[in-house]
Amino acid sequence: MPKIDSEALPAQLARKLAALYVVHAEEPLLGLEAADRIRARARALGYGERVLLIAEDGFDWGSLSAAGASLPLFGGRRLIELRIPTGRPGSAGSEALIAYCERLPPDVVTLIELPKLERSAFGSRWFETLGRAGIIVHAKPVAREALPRWIAARLASQGQRTDPETLAFIAERVEGNLLAAFQEVQKLALLFPPGPLSSEAVRAAVLNVARYEPAQLGEALFRGDVARFVRVLKGLRDEGVAAPLVLWQIAEDVRAIARVQAALQGGNPDQRLREARVWGSRQAWVPGAAQQIDAARLDEALKELARLDRVAKGLARGDVWSELVQFALTLASAAAAPAKTV
Repeated sequence: MPKIDSEALPAQLARKLAALYVVHAEEPLLGLEAADRIRARARALGYGERVLLIAEDGFDWGSLSAAGASLPLFGGRRLIELRIPTGRPGSAGSEALIAYCERLPPDVVTLIELPKLERSAFGSRWFETLGRAGIIVHAKPVAREALPRWIAARLASQGQRTDPETLAFIAERVEGNLLAAFQEVQKLALLFPPGPLSSEAVRAAVLNVARYEPAQLGEALFRGDVARFVRVLKGLRDEGVAAPLVLWQIAEDVRAIARVQAALQGGNPDQRLREARVWGSRQAWVPGAAQQIDAARLDEALKELARLDRVAKGLARGDVWSELVQFALTLASAAAAPAKTV
């Protein structure tokens, strides 16, 4: 059975309703929407009875097989929904899931809902068994560069549209907070009729509800987007994030770029990235940064970050937040320079 992105789920459901779906939600909002789509499609096809199981502490894993084996109350089709809030079924749960997949009950659609998973889970026997028996749906975060398109699509679904500059404005205000983006788009539907939305009206209506993470700094910095770096940095400072944590994250990104420079000298690029411990969204920008910035400049950056760490801890004089902006200006100019050959 395939592994698909949550955005591809509607097309898959239109073709065929599978006997088993596993939704793992790296982005909670998209995970909820994916589960809702599966439920709605099951109801439309006559799966009228729903059994909900939640695998919390003390959960009896025998109830999963019992739910599959029991006769429906009204003789119709059933949807069995199993939620595993921790994403860790444990040894008893693992064996129960494997056994269930070996004998999927007839006239039943099973929906298993998982949160964002640890990397070790993907290689586990229980998850691999689920993947062979059903369809794995990955509800992954919307990348920053894709957020204006995502907002435009949501506006279009409610009969509204606006210009690219206004879409970029909304994305800036809701970055890192997809639920807030969803709510802001819904608010526009309540405030304004279908049709074009003026920039002035949107700017007056949309709140600044962005949520920032230290990991967003590296992407902005090494893509040469100093304005976004400063915006994220200010957001982290205003939220009370400790400067040493911010410095550690940037240093980790610099080290990742340095590892990739060495790894990309030969061999399979994907394998080299894994060996350099570059995963997830980092794969979209770390290789490019490795081709833009030379090793000597990366070494200088690490030394400067070490100095700023002493400033942040009161061991040297200076304003760490202001100096981080100057650091970004210097390093981003190197990231935006014409590419060099690695």
